[in-house]
Amino acid sequence: MAATLELMHLAAPDPALFDARRLEGEIRRGAPPVAAYREALALGREHLKQAFDMGAGIDGLCAQRAWLIDQILVSAWREAGLDPGRFALLAVGGYGRGELHPGSDVDVAILTGTETLDEEHQRIAGYVRFLWDIGLDIGHSVRTVEDCGTEAGSDITVMTNLMEARLLSGSPALYRGMREATAPDRIWPPAAFFEAKLAEQTARHARFHGTAHNLEPNIKLGPGGLRDIHTIAWVAKRQFGAESLRGLLDHGFLSEDEQRVLSAVQSFLWRVRFALHLLAGRREDRLLFDYQRHVAARFGYGDQEGVQLGVERFMKHYYRMAMELRQLNEMLLQLFREAILESQREARIEPLNKRFQVRNGYLDARHDQVFERYPCALLEVFLLLQQHREIEGVRASTIRLIRDHRHLIDDKFRKNLKSRALFMEIIRQPRGIGHELARMHRYGVLGAYLPVFGAVAGLMQFDLFHVYTVDVHTLFVVQNLRRFSDPESAEATEMCRRIMAQLPKPELLYIAGLYHDIAKGRGADHSELGGRYAAEFCNDHGLSHFDARLVAWLVEHHLLMSMTAQRRDISDPEVINEFARAVGDRVRLDYLYLLTIADIRGTNPSLWNSWKDALLTELYDGTLRALRRGVRNPLEREEWIAETKGEALATLMRSDLRKEAILSVWRILGEEYFVRHWPDEITWHTEAIARAREEDLPLVLIREMTRRGGTEIFIYGKDHDHVFATTTWVLDHLGITIMDARIIRSPDGYSLDTYIVLEAGTHQAIQSEGYSREIVTVLRERLRGAAPVELKVNRRLDRQLRHFRIPTEVSFSDDPANARTAMEVIATDRPGVLAQIARAMRFCGVRLQSAKVATFGERVEDIFYITDAHDRPVEDPLKLECLRYSITTALAQP
Repeated sequence: MAATLELMHLAAPDPALFDARRLEGEIRRGAPPVAAYREALALGREHLKQAFDMGAGIDGLCAQRAWLIDQILVSAWREAGLDPGRFALLAVGGYGRGELHPGSDVDVAILTGTETLDEEHQRIAGYVRFLWDIGLDIGHSVRTVEDCGTEAGSDITVMTNLMEARLLSGSPALYRGMREATAPDRIWPPAAFFEAKLAEQTARHARFHGTAHNLEPNIKLGPGGLRDIHTIAWVAKRQFGAESLRGLLDHGFLSEDEQRVLSAVQSFLWRVRFALHLLAGRREDRLLFDYQRHVAARFGYGDQEGVQLGVERFMKHYYRMAMELRQLNEMLLQLFREAILESQREARIEPLNKRFQVRNGYLDARHDQVFERYPCALLEVFLLLQQHREIEGVRASTIRLIRDHRHLIDDKFRKNLKSRALFMEIIRQPRGIGHELARMHRYGVLGAYLPVFGAVAGLMQFDLFHVYTVDVHTLFVVQNLRRFSDPESAEATEMCRRIMAQLPKPELLYIAGLYHDIAKGRGADHSELGGRYAAEFCNDHGLSHFDARLVAWLVEHHLLMSMTAQRRDISDPEVINEFARAVGDRVRLDYLYLLTIADIRGTNPSLWNSWKDALLTELYDGTLRALRRGVRNPLEREEWIAETKGEALATLMRSDLRKEAILSVWRILGEEYFVRHWPDEITWHTEAIARAREEDLPLVLIREMTRRGGTEIFIYGKDHDHVFATTTWVLDHLGITIMDARIIRSPDGYSLDTYIVLEAGTHQAIQSEGYSREIVTVLRERLRGAAPVELKVNRRLDRQLRHFRIPTEVSFSDDPANARTAMEVIATDRPGVLAQIARAMRFCGVRLQSAKVATFGERVEDIFYITDAHDRPVEDPLKLECLRYSITTALAQP
């Protein structure tokens, strides 16, 4: 075997892992080399898997995996017959540093002193092809030493890869030449390298929304993932020559405790990654739903009945480890900044007060005893950052002091009037509240000051609705609330800005946002318990009794507006009046409206869409109107209808339609129609119906964007029980999601069906005129048939949905005010759900009057207002049982 340099900490030969003599013997006895090498690799992988299952140390396993690949590559290299004086085989990247997991890429560099001859080129190509044939995922490059310097100088990724290089076989002189060509005195001096890696990390974090607390985190590339450790190690190696994390301790950048924590985090992430690769049978660095339960079980996290799932406990541990890493990463990179970028500059120091100063743009404690002498300064740090927006961040030495003195935040600290006043001042600041609360959380201060918040740190809910942990979701909600007062924020609507500007005390909204989910994971009603916690906070922090009651009410009722808008028929005046009575006054309405929007947007970025915006706006406007009349003087149904008709008629009279023609159409529509449609919709429908001829039916009209926040499809024609079933099948087939359906049947045998829809892929209104024309054409063609048409649903079941099975529930309740029956269906979301329910309704002989469609992650919660064939409430128990059985059976099919 040729000379090998810098094997570092790699494992010693282990015959059970790789037996060179056995491999050579197999080949001598006539075994095909590809098969023999494949078997050697398989035996090695199985040995490592068994060792992992037996609890072997992860550091050793990764090194052994690298050693195994070393033996395979060097053995095959010898057979390639390349001149060891003219070539060198290097391990680079993660393989070079000996960090090799079961599915990791195997990156190699082949160095040559001169341009390769044709025969040598063929030998190299054959060598690489052989490695692919035996099952290795090889990444390779062939370069001269000069090429290495040139390409690494122009590409930070190439530079980083070569920094990790180990010589496996071949010419030591070429290896040393590559080292010299890529040394810091030639290319990428430490300052430039540091700035490039910092920018790289910033961009990488942004791709994951700046948080490790995603539902399916990437344990390698996400914030708080292994790449954050790599970034630290690369900068330390480039500047200080540190070859391991231990080297940071030797160079004075880490304390013993910090080095222990960093090593523990690395070992944990390595174990998770090793397990993921074994489960997937390939490289997989995303902790997907597909694997979370399996990894949790492998690591011993069992379910606690009635308390918490094992997977939730495992993920909570993961998120807390990721947060620890983010803290250390931030501190170390700041230390490197000071050592690399600022060491040669004269310090610019601006005093702020007796405790803090600004050093080169960063907040700095003036002495090491600041927090011991004045514990409240642990909160003052964040207030100063809010008040002085020119400060770029916190110096690493001060971050370390904060970490080392968090234990001072105890009951005495929390009861201190100065501490409470400082925290309220942070909440009341006009800028930076979301940013600084997030920093407080990152440094471990927020959870220490508010233990109830600390209890939800890293708490996930194993579903698709909540894509962030409770703590991160909460901080996103507060940030969303703050953006409502930012004139430059693209996320704040004009209505949100206007209402926010009118709030008498925005800090009450921020407190409600901070506490709205704080009681999750405690087994009780989190809204009610959270309201009690919020009231206690307000009383402790000197808020008035009125303010404390308002905040507690907001927390207790933070779901009221979204549930009313999405699950009730808000076109019904009685629903509006009932909601107005629950809210009571405009102050509560304003606060609740803003909290509701911030909460939805902070739960899952894909949840917010124009339809939800329009729903909440409609509910807000209707409630405000009811409150202005007074809750004891509600708007009656007759008044509602009269006002709606009056506004629609005024518009229609400006058209060429005669009043007699308009009223003729209206006489066949019935009062229910005017309750459930807006004047602009009535105008649109009336003009179309009045001008339609019998041969034009069914009419299918489409408006691509309406004030209801989606595309509106209007269907008018002869009443058939299959219309709804056919429509749902067609729209599902075309990739359209129905958000709202209103079905009106006229006394003379016609139906008026209105659907608000969004594109299934984008969750937005339909943008393409061609797409709209296709929908109209297909619907008209299918609805002209005398029987229902079922089309194949093209959309596939989402990968994530396969891991959630919600038992289908069908329940019924009376809606006497509207002479109909409410049917609620709870089930697992999947393509075709609504069409299956429509088919069941037709089979059981019931009619749909209205539908409210709501999806929460993997959970469908749809409400259908139905009648029998005579437009009366469904009271026949056989029909109700028919619906329950048919829907449950249909949705149970795979």
